Order: sequence, then structure tokens, then C-alpha cells
Amino acid sequence: MRPLTLAAAAAAVALTVAACTSIDCPVENTVATGYKLLKPDGTQDTLKYDTLTITTRTALGADTILLNKSTSATAFSLPVSSGAAADTLNLLLTDTLGNTRTNTIIVAKTDRPHFESVDCAMSHFHTITDVEWQGSDIDSVVINKNTVDYDSSTPHLFIYLNPDR
Repeated sequence: MRPLTLAAAAAAVALTVAACTSIDCPVENTVATGYKLLKPDGTQDTLKYDTLTITTRTALGADTILLNKSTSATAFSLPVSSGAAADTLNLLLTDTLGNTRTNTIIVAKTDRPHFESVDCAMSHFHTITDVEWQGSDIDSVVINKNTVDYDSSTPHLFIYLNPDR
């Protein structure tokens, strides 16, 4: 009689585990904006500075580093804030002598909550509505894909670097 009780308990555990694995939460659930560096002719560019650091301010007003001392950057991906109308990114370009130049990119966006199921964490998708830039190293920034969701295979923004940098 005891082996039947253990078998029934094992079957109940197996059914419970099988039921839990049917949740359709996305595995790749990072919402980030993709940036690609381009030359004025549209070919891929490589940052010529020693390092690229990107900072921003959090909702609480504290500075935070999103990308730290990247070298030979051609593309990068950054998280998007939820709740702010725009993200202000400070690009700190440091050369081999330690001289730092700052460029700024402001990405205006709208946020929309995205809900998969009660078992999955809620996320926010975004629509990029406008982009502005300041600094001598950036010639222009163009919106390539305005919808920011789980798909980061296509760059959202193209950064055209100034050829005289």
C-alpha cells in the first residue's frame, strides 16, 4: 500500500511541475534601445576615442553609468527609463591623454505598459517620438526604428559621427 502512496505523490509532483512550465513568459525580456555608429556615407564607424562612457540621471536625480569605458565601440544597447518623457544621455569621450569631451543625446518617447500574464513581470514598451543632440562629435542622430520592445535585432537610432572629430 505504501508504494502506491509514493507513486501517487510522485505523479502529483510531476503534474504540478509540468503545469508550471507552461507559463509563456518571454525569456529575453530586456527592453533596450540599440544605437549604431555610422559615417556620413552610411557605413559602420568605429569610435576613435580611447573610451566611451555614457551616463544619465535617474528619476531620483542621481547620476548613473549605463556604459562604462567601452573601447572601439561600433554599436551599443542601453536601457530605457519608464515614466520620464525623455532620456538624456551624456556621452563622455576620453582620448589617450585623458581629455574628455561631452556630447548629449536626448531621446523623447512615450511609454506604454506591456503585460504578458499574472505570472510574468510587467514591462514597458516605448515609442521614440523625437531625438536631439548637442556636441561637436555628433553630426546627426536619426530614428531608424521607433518602437522599443523585446526585439533589439534592429538598431533604433543611428548616430552619424562628425568626420572632423
